[in-house]
Amino acid sequence: MKDFMASGSFARGKEEKNANASMVFVGNINQSIDVVMKTSHLFDPFPAAMAYDAAFFDRMHYYLPGWEIPKMRPEFFTNEYGFITDYLAEFLREMRKRSFGDAIERHFKLGSHLNQRDTIAVRKSVSEMLKLLYPHGEFTREEVEEVLRYALEGRRRVKEQLKKIGGMEFYDVHFSYLDNDSFEEHHVSVPEQGSGKLIPEGQGKPGHVYTVSHGDTGMLGVYKLETEVVGGNGKFEVTGVGWDREARENLKTAQNYFKANKKNISGSISIDSSNFLMHVADCQGVGSTTELALCAFVALCGAALHKPLQSQMVVLGNMSIGGTINKVEELANTLQVCFDAGAKKILLPMSSAVDIGTVPADLFAKFQTSFYTSPEDAVFKALGVE
Repeated sequence: MKDFMASGSFARGKEEKNANASMVFVGNINQSIDVVMKTSHLFDPFPAAMAYDAAFFDRMHYYLPGWEIPKMRPEFFTNEYGFITDYLAEFLREMRKRSFGDAIERHFKLGSHLNQRDTIAVRKSVSEMLKLLYPHGEFTREEVEEVLRYALEGRRRVKEQLKKIGGMEFYDVHFSYLDNDSFEEHHVSVPEQGSGKLIPEGQGKPGHVYTVSHGDTGMLGVYKLETEVVGGNGKFEVTGVGWDREARENLKTAQNYFKANKKNISGSISIDSSNFLMHVADCQGVGSTTELALCAFVALCGAALHKPLQSQMVVLGNMSIGGTINKVEELANTLQVCFDAGAKKILLPMSSAVDIGTVPADLFAKFQTSFYTSPEDAVFKALGVE
């Protein structure tokens, strides 16, 4: 078994727009599943012309995770009789004329997050799995529920990748089904989504700040700034941005503002006998960013005061050399990236309050949100100092 198998139905052409062709793609992911989930998406191994085509991948019904399938072993082979290929092929062809998709409605209803394509994908997956497992058409409620959960998981795995590729258009990923008898709602998760968040629980180190902004690839991604204070003579050193002139100038803005306004934060901050070492980590490989000045200023202040930020907080927004605050672009998409990365608290510029209406209510409710009006205000609120 390869690392993945994805299947779906695709229109054959304008002359046959009502007919679908079933296709299956089998392949390998290029890194471990934990690394892929943090830095890329599961369709990334496809050719470049396809790898970010959300419309194409939205037609995938199911993504089977090969990494969950046991490797072939001698004891998996049987000594009993089996079907010859010709017979099995004819059986499968004949079974295409039958559908068990209506088995869902006898006992369950699909949740509100499933759109029409999701519903079609899940119904077809349920039908095909039931035909393989119970070709005689006899199955219990528990057996239908087991198959339904597999179908929802496989389609949600597709949808989670679409969310990474296409943003808020594919926001509805919290798949569920409702029991017709008890009216209880059951949510179906994707196991690998919980395989370690970029922003871990617990208190971070002083001078460590997370932010979300656009990389030079145009994609939104998570960045972590790690700042250390060592003995020295007032120098600032930056690593992790390479030779990107705009990124370095943006960080220089933070350094200059820190030098000029450190007394507004605390009279105890002194830079004459210290060096500040800052590393910028592009956690998701979206490229260098020029939107780091505000969070870099917060990081410098936190490091100088030896005080960590609030747990699982993301600092959003940017500032000019004079301290003017810039609002967050694509607020809804940005908050979705924050949520996926594990953030529980968000620090937003007050100027972004006008865009809250563009954020789905259930997404905005996931966070404890604070607003700031100036760089100094951002520092105090990020550090939990009122």
